[in-house]
Amino acid sequence: MEHRLYGSRRHGVALGLIASFAGLAVAELVVGLVRGASSPVVPVGQEVIDAVPPGVKDWAIDTFGTADKPALVIGTFLVLGVIGSLVGVLAVRGRAAASYAITVAVGVVGAMAVIARPDPSFGKLLPTIVGTIVSLGVLRFLAPITPSVTTTEIDPEADRTDALPEMPRRGFVQGAATVGVVAVALGAIGRVLRGRFEVADEIATLDIPEPVETVPAAPVVVGDAAVDGPRDFGIDQVESWVVSNSDFYRIDTALTVPQVSRDSWSLRIHGMVDRELELTFADVLARPMIERYVTLSCVSNEVGGDLVGNALFQGIRLQDLLDEAGVQEGATQVVSRSIDGWDCGSPTSVIMDGRDAMLAIAMNGEPLPPEHGYPARLVVPGLYGYVSATKWVTEIELTRWEDFDGYWIPRGWAKEAPVKTMARIDRPRRGRTYEAGAGGVVDIGGLAWAVHRGISRVEVSIDDAEWVDCELAGVPSDDTWRQWRYRWADATPGEHTVRARAWDRSGEPQPSDPASPAPDGAQGYHQVRFSVE
Repeated sequence: MEHRLYGSRRHGVALGLIASFAGLAVAELVVGLVRGASSPVVPVGQEVIDAVPPGVKDWAIDTFGTADKPALVIGTFLVLGVIGSLVGVLAVRGRAAASYAITVAVGVVGAMAVIARPDPSFGKLLPTIVGTIVSLGVLRFLAPITPSVTTTEIDPEADRTDALPEMPRRGFVQGAATVGVVAVALGAIGRVLRGRFEVADEIATLDIPEPVETVPAAPVVVGDAAVDGPRDFGIDQVESWVVSNSDFYRIDTALTVPQVSRDSWSLRIHGMVDRELELTFADVLARPMIERYVTLSCVSNEVGGDLVGNALFQGIRLQDLLDEAGVQEGATQVVSRSIDGWDCGSPTSVIMDGRDAMLAIAMNGEPLPPEHGYPARLVVPGLYGYVSATKWVTEIELTRWEDFDGYWIPRGWAKEAPVKTMARIDRPRRGRTYEAGAGGVVDIGGLAWAVHRGISRVEVSIDDAEWVDCELAGVPSDDTWRQWRYRWADATPGEHTVRARAWDRSGEPQPSDPASPAPDGAQGYHQVRFSVE
């Protein structure tokens, strides 16, 4: 009786990793060849995002911030590496059938993830199919095949792992090096080819038409006082009143940023309407547009957090589109869906109450960046993003409030989510030491927002003393945040604590009782401890 020699655990791990890497690299090449295809990691990662409990998502955002998606991708690669290592060890120990079965199973999981995403197609499945076949081929190609020996050379009763000598290394190393080099080359070619499907060049050549309505020039009136004057005090460390596109926060469930060409994009408006509408991007450009400053906030924003920003958006009034479609009686919910399958529901009454909710195509005078929804997204002042701010929007459906729950609602978040009143302290920063200026003055400043209700007052309390009023910057509407500042005269050396609170235009103060973001937004007073010297 004869026994075949099989390799060591080290060879198995190396074999499995190379086979996995080769499959992913060739899949990347297919992605570069087929429009709309995606790396097998992406649909699997998206399904993980959709499946994990809200607490895990919150932990990821708290831990990794806006780097949560790269962290998930890295984690997915690590899991694939572990599975690949197991597959390789099984292969070199003579359990080829088991190694092939696991590889196929991983491919099936990837294929099922693709099928579960919106608009599955054979082209989208192709990278997973080809990558799986390549991984199987590499396992077959690099699995140890060595001269046979007789039973007199190896004790047949001994444990295989300990008794069998390692496979000859030269053949394995040469084969692995060849596969590795070819895989790197093919993966690199795929990355280059993918550039054909990105929209950066398209965005660079897009001319945004002039809006027919610009930001109102008249100041907002609060009580008997007009809110005019500078919108930005220019205080060091205080966030600028307008946040640049590159610095604007991004929170969404898209593992990779969708690259949607304006020529392929369309928006369908249907459901409980008198007339279905379908708009191309050219149709949108031909319609009258408005531009408005709007502050957007993520419901996950902690007290004092930075998941909030103000920008100048340009687009079509959403109310005009719905009026044209003819909203039927009983249609109490506006459901919007993204090209990547994400969805949310907004109260129809909010969209139709006269506020400047819009289908936006531009941000701060430029076409929307891909990460912020190019070619079109929704902007609804006064609602948290998870119930309103659909990026890459392709569908709007009118339905009843009770007939549909958006993506985040079954995951424990509130269905109605108006933005809460909040004041944030940007200066001083926690733990910093500040030198008092002339007269012992220390500048304290920040931002406050009560989107669509407006900010009428901001107060600070230093070292638990009485609340004192702050100076407010001007704003063009109630839909934006407001800068505020307090010049603390005769500041004394030592450690101090400052708190801030805001009031909306109805005279309601921000909630004082601390609460975490779930289910409808964080609340409580922002407090910072700092030193003066």
